[in-house]
Amino acid sequence: MITFRRIRTPDETLYRFMEDLLVASFPIDEYRELPAFREYTDQKEHFYNTVILDENVPVGFITYWDLNDFFYVEHFAIDPERRNGGYGKQVLEWLQQTLNKPIVLEVEPPTEEIAGRRIAFYERHHFILWEHAYVQPPYRTGSKEIPMYLMVYGLLSPEKFPAVRSAIYQEVYGVGNEK
Repeated sequence: MITFRRIRTPDETLYRFMEDLLVASFPIDEYRELPAFREYTDQKEHFYNTVILDENVPVGFITYWDLNDFFYVEHFAIDPERRNGGYGKQVLEWLQQTLNKPIVLEVEPPTEEIAGRRIAFYERHHFILWEHAYVQPPYRTGSKEIPMYLMVYGLLSPEKFPAVRSAIYQEVYGVGNEK
């Protein structure tokens, strides 16, 4: 059975596991600089940096934000040696059962097979793809915007897209609504 532990940087072993997995799992343009990531972990109460444990052994991590009307999943990764073992399904079920609000996350457009499989995975877990024009703002100076889509669980109305995008842009990326 998996468990979830919110971590802070003084949780050195778990934090190092999370940070190493973050760097290994995401292109550099898809996460903020590590000092800023550490600051968010320790100082932003509505940002949850959570390690996924199986029998007290770390197997993955998920970061998410409480944005008042919904939760936004920013990063989610399972250790490559443990992928395809059902952990992703268990994490999504935990989120859906534990968080008492809708859930939103970003996915790449299905232009490559892996992106299509990722969308299908979330759809099997009752997420709906919103095919609205959306870009992930740059995390770093010199990085470019990344075309994405939003997927939602518990938010069936696409009319909420502008408000959802606005909340993510302002709270997570620190930018206005010009995208």
